[in-house]
Formats: sequence, structure tokens, C-alpha cells
Amino acid sequence: MKMRQDLRWKALYSLAALACCAPWCSPPLALAAGLAIGLLGINPWPKPSASLSKLSLKASIIGLGFGMAYGTVLQTGRTTLVYTGLGIALAMTMGVLVGRCLSVPFNSAFLISAGTAICGGSAIAAVCPIIDAREDEIAVSFSTVFVLNSIGLLVFPLIGTAFGLSQTQFGLWAALAIHDTSSVVGAGMRYGPVALMVGATVKLVRSLWIIPLVVASAIVLRSRGRIAWPWFILFFAIATWVNAAVPQGRAVWSVLAQGGKLGFTFTLFLIGSGLRRSAIAAIGWRPLVMGVVLWVVVATVSFTCIRSGWISL
Repeated sequence: MKMRQDLRWKALYSLAALACCAPWCSPPLALAAGLAIGLLGINPWPKPSASLSKLSLKASIIGLGFGMAYGTVLQTGRTTLVYTGLGIALAMTMGVLVGRCLSVPFNSAFLISAGTAICGGSAIAAVCPIIDAREDEIAVSFSTVFVLNSIGLLVFPLIGTAFGLSQTQFGLWAALAIHDTSSVVGAGMRYGPVALMVGATVKLVRSLWIIPLVVASAIVLRSRGRIAWPWFILFFAIATWVNAAVPQGRAVWSVLAQGGKLGFTFTLFLIGSGLRRSAIAAIGWRPLVMGVVLWVVVATVSFTCIRSGWISL
């Protein structure tokens, strides 16, 4: 009986995964399908899907680069380098202070702050060996950031539309305020092609700040933990350069870029299916409140600055 039920869940999961690879499947729909499977506890391959989501995310980012103009990406990256740096400094400082006010343990507060400030789970994974975080602290931080990141993908396009943000404004806001690269790209894909380009580029520039954050943390905390370098960002830049330097391959580059978009949708399904009710239950109200307060402040400040014209491209 149990074997038959397992086969049913495997078949259901496989069909849902295939459906999320179809061109008609939107990023929010893929995330919702993954969340439903994860929260119902019927993901038959939790560990393999988690590993595959990381690989799929990086491959999709590189594929997306083949559809972007190198000059535009370079200019956007240069323009927003200061914005992202200031935003990260604000988020990290405020996160630690809010965590202290709510009596959130330092490691959990630091990990949630890093995930909010830079790039969600990737930043948490890079920082946790530096601060020697325990498994329960990592799990709480991942779960907190993931829940809010999922909300961002669903809610941000609605807010952007309601306030009449242009595609450039929305892409910039999403990149500065949504936690994870996958959800930034998903929200950008839903809002429009310019929003996708701006959001993905600025988000990857923001992700580069993992390196100085990890190095600074290692120096301050006198840690000898191994630094995880985000090499996929370099390959994304190379892909954008190849797109511009070898126009004869445009047909191939277009296929790779489309594959990157479909890959992001599939990645969101994988990420959603990895969330479990036990992980949400383990968060506790203090880390969750801290994550919400920090995220609302970051999103509100960046939104106000963009709407007022203080931050622009």
C-alpha cells in the first residue's frame, strides 16, 4: 500500500515538474504548485530537489545572460553598485539592531540580515560557515527568508502595477528589496522584459557583495571558514559578452536565453517543493517578526527613493 502511494506521489511530482517547464506556466504558478506539494508533505525527493534547485538556478542565470545586451548590463551594473552597497549596509546594521531588540540570537539575526540584504539563501549559505552557525540556526534563517521571498514574488508585481511603476523602476525595486535571485527574476518576468533585464542585472550586482561581506565577517570574527565564491555571476557576464561579440550565433543565444527563463520557472517549483510545515513551525515568532520588520523597512525605503527619483538608472 505504501509503495503504491509513493509511486502516486512520484508520478504527481514528475507531472507537476514537467508542467512547470511548459512555456505557459508562469513563475508564481510554479512557485504555488511547489509550495502546495511541499506543505502537503508529498515531495518524494526532498534532498535531490534541493540540490537540483541550486544547480538549476545558476544554470538559468547563465542562460538568461545570452539574451541580454552586454553594454546595457555593464552600464546598469556600474550605476547601481553604490545603491546596492548602501542598501546592504543599511539592512545589515538595522537587522542586527532589530534582532538584538527582539532577543534573537546573534547568529540567526546575522544570517537573516545577510539573506535580506544580499541574496537570500545564497548569502546565508556563504556566511554560515564563517560564523560557525548551528543547523537549527541555519534552518530558521532559511525558512524565514524563504517565506518572505515567496510573498515578494507574488505581491511585488501587484504593488508595482497599483502605483504605476515603470518597468525600469520595478526591476530596480525588485532587485533591491526581494531576497532571492529566483524571485527577482520571476517577478521581473511577470512585469515585463525591461523589468527582467534590470532586475536580474542589479540583483547579480547585489549578489557580488557576498564576497566583501564574507571577507569582512571572517576578519572581524577571526574565522577560518571556507568562502563560497559566486562564480556563476562571472559566467553570466561572459554570456552577455558572447551575445554581443558573436552576433552570428543569435539563434543559438536566443534558445539558451529562453531556456534560462523556463529554467527559472522550474527552479521556483523546486524551491517551493522544498518547504515543509515543520520548517515553518520551527521558525518561532521572534526571527519571523525580525525578518518581516527588516524586509518592510528595506522595501519601503527603496520604494520611496525610487518613486522620488533619488535612485534611478
